[in-house]
Amino acid sequence: MRQECKNFESRTYPNGDTVRKCNLDLAPDAPWRCPDDCSGYDRRPDVGWSYGSLVTPRTPDEPPGLDDGSAAAILDQAEDIINAVGAQMMADVEAEREWSSTPRWKRAFRRKPKK
Repeated sequence: MRQECKNFESRTYPNGDTVRKCNLDLAPDAPWRCPDDCSGYDRRPDVGWSYGSLVTPRTPDEPPGLDDGSAAAILDQAEDIINAVGAQMMADVEAEREWSSTPRWKRAFRRKPKK
């Protein structure tokens, strides 16, 4: 990925794992590369500074098969699954909140929502 882009973000966790991502979610092959003609590319004004130990670790080796678009397709499918589950979870939480905010005397005459 283009580390000189202002939309690039990298974070290293205490266990050594590093996350490299585009804040605009425009890099389907992250963390290995950005699209050549990325519409969100904007050069960061602070490029060239020396950060010492804050320099991001080396990008992992690119797995084979990214050129055919299959990796982006799999990631899109995974994102769709996560989004679908998230919407269902929010609906369940909202139904539970509605149920618990109903006075007890009214609950006696209502059925609890199905899960």
